[in-house]
Amino acid sequence: MRIAGATVLLTGGTGGIGGALVAELSRRGADLILTGRRREALEPLAERYGARTILADLADADDVQRLAEEAAGTDILIANAALPSSGDVLDYTPAQIDRAIAVNLRTPAVLARLLAPAMVAGGRGHICFVGSLSGVAATKSSSMYTATKFGLRGFSLSFRQDLHGTGVGVSIVQPGFVRDLGMFAKTGASAPGGARTVSPERVVKGVMRAIERDIAEINVAPVELKFLTRIASQFPGFSERVQRLVGAEQTMDTIVTAQRASR
Repeated sequence: MRIAGATVLLTGGTGGIGGALVAELSRRGADLILTGRRREALEPLAERYGARTILADLADADDVQRLAEEAAGTDILIANAALPSSGDVLDYTPAQIDRAIAVNLRTPAVLARLLAPAMVAGGRGHICFVGSLSGVAATKSSSMYTATKFGLRGFSLSFRQDLHGTGVGVSIVQPGFVRDLGMFAKTGASAPGGARTVSPERVVKGVMRAIERDIAEINVAPVELKFLTRIASQFPGFSERVQRLVGAEQTMDTIVTAQRASR
């Protein structure tokens, strides 16, 4: 799918990797639509890159419906927004569980469902989900986040098969540990066991490559982390023991404390 001249709806453009995606999409000549809850964060970014804005709360089903209607004509959907959703699930209220599922899984699926028919009718388009390696392997203190990212990966790979032959592609890009603009920059935590991180620019390149080449799944991480993630997906019991040995619990405790207010 060619990005230049395409109308691109990007969720989660005001935080973390989202800002880097906005800059690259603008550089490539996309006609940008940015969405978010906070006008004060959204509008300066939109003015800088000449983007259109649609205010919406992705946890609100009515707002998501309205967003899809106002973004009619979208050629490329990049579903990047997500809540951190870290912490022991026993500390979550039912409302917080609902919010995590709504923002991280329901909204990407609903937006894809509502925007895809027009793409199919036109014989062109692309839907790219930004997931996480947490959608491949589980870690402690991330039950809700992991559940939504597992679900997003499954939805993406199956929906891709549903749309085969229509001219509309579906991809999922799954970063590992991201430095500078990611979780560690925001929380002050260090990657567990000295694991290597990737730059936000590598994640952005992965998204661009997935869209332009219609690649089903791209994992953005150092080779050793990709390997360990695949091992963890097949041998979860072994992975639990390894995570304890490398001090992953201490890292997650720091992250959970910093992200508690974002649930």
